[in-house]
Amino acid sequence: MTRGIEATESLPENRHSGTERTPYRVLMIAPTSFFADYGCHVRILEETRILEKLGCRVTICTYHNGRDLPEVDIRRTINIPWRSDYEVGSSRHKIAFDVLLFLRSLSAMWQTKPQVIHAHLHEGALIGYILSRLWRIPLVFDFQGSLTSEMIDHGFLSPKGPFYAPMYRLETLIDRAATRILTSSSHAIDLLTDKFGCRKEKITLVPDCVNLDAFARSRDQSAVMHLRQKWSIPPHRMVVVYLGLLAEYQGIGALLNAARIISSHREDLHFLIGGYPNVDVYRERAAKLGIADYVTFAGKICYEDAPRLLSVGDIAVCPKLSKTEGAGKLLNYLSMGLPTVAFDTAVSHEYLGEHGLYALRGDSTDLARCLEELADDPQRRIELGASLRRRAEERYSWEVAGRIILDTYASVIR
Repeated sequence: MTRGIEATESLPENRHSGTERTPYRVLMIAPTSFFADYGCHVRILEETRILEKLGCRVTICTYHNGRDLPEVDIRRTINIPWRSDYEVGSSRHKIAFDVLLFLRSLSAMWQTKPQVIHAHLHEGALIGYILSRLWRIPLVFDFQGSLTSEMIDHGFLSPKGPFYAPMYRLETLIDRAATRILTSSSHAIDLLTDKFGCRKEKITLVPDCVNLDAFARSRDQSAVMHLRQKWSIPPHRMVVVYLGLLAEYQGIGALLNAARIISSHREDLHFLIGGYPNVDVYRERAAKLGIADYVTFAGKICYEDAPRLLSVGDIAVCPKLSKTEGAGKLLNYLSMGLPTVAFDTAVSHEYLGEHGLYALRGDSTDLARCLEELADDPQRRIELGASLRRRAEERYSWEVAGRIILDTYASVIR
């Protein structure tokens, strides 16, 4: 825990009228190894930062592992001796982690006396629902994708297997049990209403946003050149950059195949891939494809260092295959003013709009075509990059998102 909150501290009485907003005590439940430098962790962190900036007091209950952050109140579970680590994605060991997380959250409820529970992911929402019933306080569920779809993406569940139906029913019950649902995309709203039967009036759109000050193109060209030299990127090559998790459902295999197609007939593109896990697995695959000289794996990149890595890129790529999860990396690309190629999914269209290039989902050949199309058109790269930066400034500020969340708290607490 990096900063404690005493239960005896008092807050002003909450009154909400017009545009007046007053702070709340918030218990966040994050069934993951917070903080790690990817995806949903960034949303949890930035929501916490803006809520505290707006006066709330946020306590985050999470797993034993993860990186502590200054000025964030993190309450961790105890460790379990047979599993000291936790990998990204679905795992049978999550059952034990979640039991411990329930106990840790129960303790935090006594200590902080929250006025609202803000739960992330379905496991967090299930824990939060039990606690919300015990304490008779509202539960806000931050929906970041379908539980069963994620389990299928990770190869942990088969849609034709015997466990799919009960898991689908459990997911439906969790979705419907929350007092209010926050979600990051219009596509997710359609998913919740059409597939899981949630009432539309209980769903609030809070898009993933981006720290516009942190994610801005570096004007220090000497720093960019230093990083190119550090990663042995030849000076004459344009850089296609990716930053995120390294996994098949993220499209890394498809990206490497596209790199093979491109490098078979041209030498002016280089692929800079930042992120984890499975770095050695994909580095070995790149070597087998004969593209080791055209691909650099930067490994795990701290969130604070992400803008520096992205500043090296000329073109960004998001080959994510999942149809239901968000794609927060796209917002970083937007804010950096990087012209972007993505697979054709509803989520990527929602973020990029008419300013992205879209390849057929899962098609490495079409992905290669789109990347080459941008590489060969410098004026279009400049125009798309500027348009995406403006889009980030106009639509994806955390200041706006924070006020939407506060309004949601006020409505459920009333």
